[in-house]
Amino acid sequence: MTIPAIIWDVDGTLVDTAEHHFQAWARFAAEIGRPFTRADFAATFGMRNLEILRKLFEPDADDALCAKWGEQKENHYRASVRKEGTQLLPGVARLLKEFADRGWPQAVGSSAPQGNIDLLLSVTNTRGYFGAVVTGDDVKRGKPDPEVFLTAAAQLGADPRRCVVFEDAAAGVEAAQAGGMKCVAVTFVGHHPADKLRAAGADIVVGSLDEITAEQVAALV
Repeated sequence: MTIPAIIWDVDGTLVDTAEHHFQAWARFAAEIGRPFTRADFAATFGMRNLEILRKLFEPDADDALCAKWGEQKENHYRASVRKEGTQLLPGVARLLKEFADRGWPQAVGSSAPQGNIDLLLSVTNTRGYFGAVVTGDDVKRGKPDPEVFLTAAAQLGADPRRCVVFEDAAAGVEAAQAGGMKCVAVTFVGHHPADKLRAAGADIVVGSLDEITAEQVAALV
């Protein structure tokens, strides 16, 4: 049987930090005198900061301004996570351990900045599960481009065709499919409905990762 390689998205898949992100974006927007709504948040969830900033705030912003603004927003986000903490979503701890016990390589493939991922893996005590951690800082193109997942697969030494991506956002599902990977999508956090995730190309859609077994994952590849 082919051994899967597992690539995890983080926000909305491993953990739910959406409210931390929303409040950080809202605070940043207020600081620069711009509006930011729940609809704006939903429409850009899963994108890198550079793409969000140009889409919502300043289409012509150069890389330096995006970096400055992005750090401003992320400082608010990290302070919130440090203060309030976060927990693994249902089913995640079991799957991480089960995949590790079977010897399946695991990686992170996230649009978030490196500092955010380091913080989240630290507070959830999960860094040891991952043979590779690829973030938005490591790629030039954000999801739905497959670069982040293909980079993670390369760092694991895995054929993309045997990779299974865990995602919660349509852009991430599209990235997995574009990279020739299988995808399990979860609706628990509620950013995208099941029909949208299926339309994006998810192979399996579940309400919670409690519903997924290692056998189902292995069968995908």
